[in-house]
Amino acid sequence: MTIDKVVEKYVPKRKQNAFLYLSFPAWIIVSYGVLLGAFTTSNVIKDLGMSGTMAAAFLKSSVFIGMLFGAFLSGFISDFFGRKLAINIYLLFATLFTFLGGFTSDVKLFLTFRILAGFGYGGLMPSVNTYLSETISIKIRGRYLVLLEAMWAIGSILVGIVHITLGKLTWRWDYWMMGLGFLLFIAYLLIPESPRFAFLKGGKEELEKVLKTKIKEDVEILKKSKIPISDILKKPYLARTLVIWLTWFSLSIIYYGIFLWLPKIFSSKGVVQGSIWLTFLMMVFQLPGYLLAAYLIEKTGRVKSLSLFLLGTAVTSFGFAIVANQAVYITMAFLTSVFCLGAWGIVYAYTPELYPTAFRTTGNGAAGTITRIGGIIAPYIIPLFKGNIFASLIFFASLSLISGIAILSLNLETKGSEIS
Repeated sequence: MTIDKVVEKYVPKRKQNAFLYLSFPAWIIVSYGVLLGAFTTSNVIKDLGMSGTMAAAFLKSSVFIGMLFGAFLSGFISDFFGRKLAINIYLLFATLFTFLGGFTSDVKLFLTFRILAGFGYGGLMPSVNTYLSETISIKIRGRYLVLLEAMWAIGSILVGIVHITLGKLTWRWDYWMMGLGFLLFIAYLLIPESPRFAFLKGGKEELEKVLKTKIKEDVEILKKSKIPISDILKKPYLARTLVIWLTWFSLSIIYYGIFLWLPKIFSSKGVVQGSIWLTFLMMVFQLPGYLLAAYLIEKTGRVKSLSLFLLGTAVTSFGFAIVANQAVYITMAFLTSVFCLGAWGIVYAYTPELYPTAFRTTGNGAAGTITRIGGIIAPYIIPLFKGNIFASLIFFASLSLISGIAILSLNLETKGSEIS
C-alpha cells in the first residue's frame, strides 16, 4: 500500500478538515505581516525620520530579505527535523518580531525586526504547505491547498481593516495586533507529525504512532535523499524545477510590484481621493480569484487552470496599463487581482506535488527562495522605471505571459496522481 492510500484510509475526513482549518491562521499571519508594508510604509518613514522613494522601497523589501533566508532554510529544517518543529520555529519568528517592531523608534532596529519577522514568514509558508499536502488525500489535495492559499486574501483584508480602524491612532497598532498569533502555539505544539515524514524517518512503527492506529497492510518504502537540494536540479526534476521557479519569480515580481505600490499606481491615473480604500478593495478581490482557482484546479487540472490564470494576469495587467477611462481602469485593477491571486493559489498547490517526500519541502522552499528574490526586487521595479507606471505594468504583463507559455510547454499534470 502506498503512503497516499494509507492517508486516504487511516486519516478520517474530519481530521483532514481539522488540519486544513489549523493551517489557515498561519497563512493569515504571513499575509498580514508581509502586506503591512503596503499600508504603513509612509507613516513609518515619517515617524522614524526616513525619506525618499528608495528609502520606501528598501523598507518594503527588507522583509523579503528575511523571507529569502527563511524559505531557503525551510527545506533543511523541515526535511531533516520534521514539519512540526519547522512550523513552530518559523511561527515564533513571524509573530514575535512583528509584534516587537511596533515598539521601536530606531530605524536600524526596526529594519532588523522586519528582516527577522520575514525569516519567519518565508519559512512558515513552505513548512505549512508541505505539512498539509502530506496529510490530505489525493482527491481533495489540490482544492484544500488552494483554499489554504486563499487565506492570503483574508490576511490582506484583515490588515486593511486593522489599518483603517486602529491604524488611524498609530501605525504601531498594525504591528501590535500580531501578538494575537502567540495563541497559535497552543494548537501547533499539539499537532501530530506529518504521516509521510514519520514513515520516512521511523518506518511503519512511527507511522502507526502518529496515526494512533494499527496498519495491517505493508507500506511501500519511500525514497530517501542525502542531498535534497541537488536532487531537485537533476533529471527528471530539472525541467519542472526551472519552470516552477520562473512562475514563482514572475508572480512575486508582479504581485508585490503592484500591491506594494497601489496608492502610487492609482494616483498616477488621478485616483488620489480614496486610494487607500481602493487598495483595500484590491485585497478583497483576491478572494474570488482563490475561490475560482479552488474550483478549477480539480475540475480542469493544474496545467490548464494555472496557465489560464497566468495568461489572464498578462491580459488584465496590460489593460491596467493602457486604459484611460477611470471606471474601466479600476475594473482592470480588480481583474488583475482576481487572476494574479488565482495563479498564486494554484502554484502553491501544484509545487509540492512535483517532488517526492524526501525533498518535498526542499523543492517547496527553493521555489519560495526564488519567490523572495522576486519580492526583494519587486519594490524597486517602479523606481527603476523612474516612476513610469505604464512601462512597469507592461513589464509585469510580459512576465506573466512568458510564465503561462512555460507552464503549457512543460505540460506536467499532477491531478489525481499519487505523490511518492
